[in-house]
Amino acid sequence: MKKLKGFQKQYLKGLAHGIKPYVFIGQKGITESLLKSLDEALDTHELIKVRFIDFKEKDMKKEITAEIEKLAACDHVGTIGHVAILYRQQRNHEKRKIIVPDEQRVQGIEGSRVQVKR
Repeated sequence: MKKLKGFQKQYLKGLAHGIKPYVFIGQKGITESLLKSLDEALDTHELIKVRFIDFKEKDMKKEITAEIEKLAACDHVGTIGHVAILYRQQRNHEKRKIIVPDEQRVQGIEGSRVQVKR
């Protein structure tokens, strides 16, 4: 899968709003069992949230998320507080639950000006 574009990440963040974290990362960090849980959750749900329990520093969360992105072959959609949102498209076309838009939808009439009342 190609790298996600900004509007695609926004779309996925909107979908992730109502879901609860499936995987929790504790003080041991990235382990074999964590990667197995991540893989199963991504295969089943495609879009998941991962909660950091013991890592409160922003830099540590960034490093761990980048490592997970490589090891689990998924995309980091965003991080909000202590929760990271991850996405991996289902390989089997028939089992896909999420269709990520290819093009950004433009709302309104092209070329017209919108005035904001103050």
